[in-house]
Amino acid sequence: MNTKFQIIKSPSKGTLDMLIRRMGTGNSKDLISTDAVGLVQGMMIDMICAADIAEKAVGVTVKDIKGSCPQNMIMIGIFGDTASVESAINEIKDSLKKEKDLC
Repeated sequence: MNTKFQIIKSPSKGTLDMLIRRMGTGNSKDLISTDAVGLVQGMMIDMICAADIAEKAVGVTVKDIKGSCPQNMIMIGIFGDTASVESAINEIKDSLKKEKDLC
């Protein structure tokens, strides 16, 4: 498992603009008022599961952050208040660790 996690607290307008552009057309500008952004990068199967875990765990919005990566890694953005983003990241870490322990 090569999953990476990063939390940006109080993201700048420029950072949010960059993320919104990478999400593509049709994405809401409502995310500009978010308190924190959790970034999670990993293999597609893990990121789809991570998005599901985050949305079920707490009141966050999860979006696919598009980019090019030759290693077939993708990134998701978790948007919400700081406590919810941190909680979502912890839930994802716990779930991925449990899966790894089962293997």
